[in-house]
Amino acid sequence: MKSLSFRKDLIGVQEELLRFAYKLTANREEANDLLQETSLKALDNEDKFMPDTNFKGWMYTIMRNIFINNYRKIVRDQTYVDQTDNLFHLNLPQDSGFESTEGAYDLKEMHRVVNALPKEYKVPFSMHVSGFKYREIAEKLELPLGTVKSRIFFTRQRLQQELKDFV
Repeated sequence: MKSLSFRKDLIGVQEELLRFAYKLTANREEANDLLQETSLKALDNEDKFMPDTNFKGWMYTIMRNIFINNYRKIVRDQTYVDQTDNLFHLNLPQDSGFESTEGAYDLKEMHRVVNALPKEYKVPFSMHVSGFKYREIAEKLELPLGTVKSRIFFTRQRLQQELKDFV
């Protein structure tokens, strides 16, 4: 009987959840996919729902968490980590966005300082600048979280020290 009540509640919030999904995604198809994924997750975790609590709030939380996780996955998938020995892809000439020669020189100086770093400092710092979280860097490089944080911290300090004349 508990399962029947759960399914009735689930059906009852579908319309509101679809509106919320549309607000999150701004796309009808993605909203429908998000609603479907949320409903499946709720059904899979029916045993974790505590009766006499806010069912609608529980469903909104599931949907929001799925949306955030999907967004983070998309961002992570679009981030490229250059793992070549000489950071070939990071060192390709790119439009720096600086109009002045001073700005271009400052950027070249920053690249020089970063490229002079040992690999164990350069790679975590490059990943952090690319948008990876400390935890993600630690997992990808199979290092302790504290080691990643300290390497990025020391790299920042070194950059500040070596580039203090350019500020």
